[in-house]
Amino acid sequence: MKNIFDKEITNEVVNRINNLTEATQPSWGKMSVSQMLAHCSVSYEMVYTDKHAKPNAFVKTMLKLFVKKAVVNEKPYPKNGRTAPQFIITDARAFEVEKKRLVDYILKTQELGEDYFEGKESHSFGKLTAKEWNNSFYKHLEHHLTQFAV
Repeated sequence: MKNIFDKEITNEVVNRINNLTEATQPSWGKMSVSQMLAHCSVSYEMVYTDKHAKPNAFVKTMLKLFVKKAVVNEKPYPKNGRTAPQFIITDARAFEVEKKRLVDYILKTQELGEDYFEGKESHSFGKLTAKEWNNSFYKHLEHHLTQFAV
């Protein structure tokens, strides 16, 4: 899996995002391109903001047991997979606003680097290694940028 903490890989991802337009259509799924950008930002919102409530102890345990592996491993997500409720974006979003917000989060993550994320507590899964953080960030971006053919 490519390393989102590597500046070259980050630039590659940002360039792909910059190839999107408001008119870009998905190859599968129901989200518009603006909704997809907002959806991808949720992962970063959970790291950098308090916008999303943390799951209670029971839910967190269930997420660690049944979801964590699928999120942090290197196996790509399947098309049209299930989406956690906090990641579902149904309202209209402003394309340029969402694009800038996602790019800013990606750049911030790269600048903070692997050391910042090593052992950092995840919103839903407890402490993760930098590799697990990378896998969760990069795999999610790769899935959706492929969905929109960039």
